[in-house]
Order: sequence, then structure tokens, then C-alpha cells
Amino acid sequence: MSVSGGRIAGYLSLAVFGALVGIAGSLVQGAWFPAGLVLALLATTGLFYGALLLTGTQLGVLAPAIGWLLAIVALSIGRPEGDGMFGAGVGPLVFMLGGMAIAVMCATLPKLAQPGGDPGRLGK
Repeated sequence: MSVSGGRIAGYLSLAVFGALVGIAGSLVQGAWFPAGLVLALLATTGLFYGALLLTGTQLGVLAPAIGWLLAIVALSIGRPEGDGMFGAGVGPLVFMLGGMAIAVMCATLPKLAQPGGDPGRLGK
């Protein structure tokens, strides 16, 4: 199975979008709690489901999910001075676990129907 350069560039772009949504969601969920948390999770859902619709593959969901996860993990690691992006509380935990759950749900959705395909069973 060969993978074209365009497909690789697309998956890398999705990973970058995932990192950007992770960074933005980290900022918004803490700044405007609880509405910011809902907005951040909606943006995460839109990215993951949109990537599924765009690519039609589970790898299409995995690429932005990896970028998103790397961004929020990097932001959650505190500096030696004690500064960190995420404060203690329920909001950051719900954002992290909720985003991971959304990624899993989008990746495990049934295969999308192909346009122009016959709805009948194979071999009939």
C-alpha cells in the first residue's frame, strides 16, 4: 500500500490543526469556565468529526488527536518555577478526558457510506 505525498501532507496538517485546537481550548476552558469548557469541547468535536468526514478513515481522526494530545500534555507540564497552563480543578480534567473520549468515539464510528454506493448487501 503506497501513501501519496498529498495524503501525508494532509495528515500532518490535521495534526497541526489538532495542536492549535488543543492550545486554544486550553486557554478558553480556563478563561471562561464553564462556557469556555463547552466551547473547547465543541471545537474538539468539530475537528475530530470533521477530520473523519474529510478523510473517511480512522487515521484521519488519529492525526489531529495526536496533535491535540501532544499540545495539552506539553501545556500541562509545569515549569521549574511552578508555572503551568492548567490549574487545579475539574475544568482541565474534563477537557483532557472529554477530548480523549471524543477522539475515541469519532474513531470508532461506523464506516461512512460511500457516495453512489448500492445500499444492498454484497453478493445479492
